[in-house]
Amino acid sequence: MRALVWHGKGDVRCDNVPDAKIENDGDIVLRITATAICGSDLHLYDGYQPTMEDGDILGHEPMGEVVEVGSGVTKWKVGDRAVVPFVIACGKCWFCEHTFYSCCDTTNPNAAMARKVMGQSPAGLFGFSHMLGGYAGGQAEYLRVPHADVGPIKIKSGLPDEKVLFLSDIFPTGYMAAENAEIKPGDTVAVWGCGPVAQFAIRSAWMLGAGRVIAIDMVPERLALAEEGKAETINFKEEDVYERLMEMTDGRGPDRCIDAVGCEAHGTGSFDSVLDKAKATVMLATDRAHVIRQAIHCCRKQGTVSVPGVYVGMIDKFPFGAAMNKGLTIKMGQTHVQRYLQPLLEKIEAGEIDPSFVITHKRPLEDGPELYKTFRDKQDGCIKVVLKP
Repeated sequence: MRALVWHGKGDVRCDNVPDAKIENDGDIVLRITATAICGSDLHLYDGYQPTMEDGDILGHEPMGEVVEVGSGVTKWKVGDRAVVPFVIACGKCWFCEHTFYSCCDTTNPNAAMARKVMGQSPAGLFGFSHMLGGYAGGQAEYLRVPHADVGPIKIKSGLPDEKVLFLSDIFPTGYMAAENAEIKPGDTVAVWGCGPVAQFAIRSAWMLGAGRVIAIDMVPERLALAEEGKAETINFKEEDVYERLMEMTDGRGPDRCIDAVGCEAHGTGSFDSVLDKAKATVMLATDRAHVIRQAIHCCRKQGTVSVPGVYVGMIDKFPFGAAMNKGLTIKMGQTHVQRYLQPLLEKIEAGEIDPSFVITHKRPLEDGPELYKTFRDKQDGCIKVVLKP
């Protein structure tokens, strides 16, 4: 089968690889009909995620048609349509029973490796590093899906792939980010970044009762898409974010702040962003943490900072004193995708949201290597790439 394969920093190729196949009785195999490139994939592409190996198959936003079913599977039959969450969860451990699916205790076969770095291991993830399981990803013609009775959601309606594909990650991730922000009716919510997750966080903030949403970025087409989602915008290349947010909130600051950027934040020459970039360039640090610092600085006292943006390792100069003295709540984590699949599918089916609004590029799988670079470099108006194997 064809798949997008990681061969090192900045080196993704469309290779022929062994076909996906049933390995355990709880598996299914999908023929992928749509898959996407995520901002998190760029952290792998840019070499910031340790424990990647030459030959790893990328991708964690897939959906498709069931072509093979393990003997222990009860939910699926050949021909069913399925969207696959990027989190692999067993459904039986303490964390899964409490719907903390991204913290599943059993699905990371390399848990010992993760424990050395994190203290405990999170769940295994499709298409990420070996520290997070080393599972083959979904930017491919076929995908093996473990724990199939727990993970994927069945699409019974005739909704096109493009409307339901993002249940795999970015719609639930944006929604959980808004939920973690603890939005109260009428709150002012500031969202850093206007990439795909941020776009869903903006729309989810409205769903949860925000009175005002302010989006921060520097890319014109992303800012324009945020404005289509009824957000006010700040271009951080043209305005000082702190000063502008204080002006917009009468000096109090936003009630809720969402860092939808993560470890590859850009700055505009501030001392911390320059230092972050220099350290990352020589691999003295993995994370450029300008946005989380700025969100803490801007958030009102007793406010909440929500972090859906992915961080990899240690960050320098974390303003813990400011967070403590302002009484901030900080909530974060990989998305418990399975928790949100059915309620968010119902919102799509009811016409409350059409997630396909974020798609700018729809191409064959073979164009994937070129589109990784296009997406990373924010060229050609690229906001979200969908690949059709």
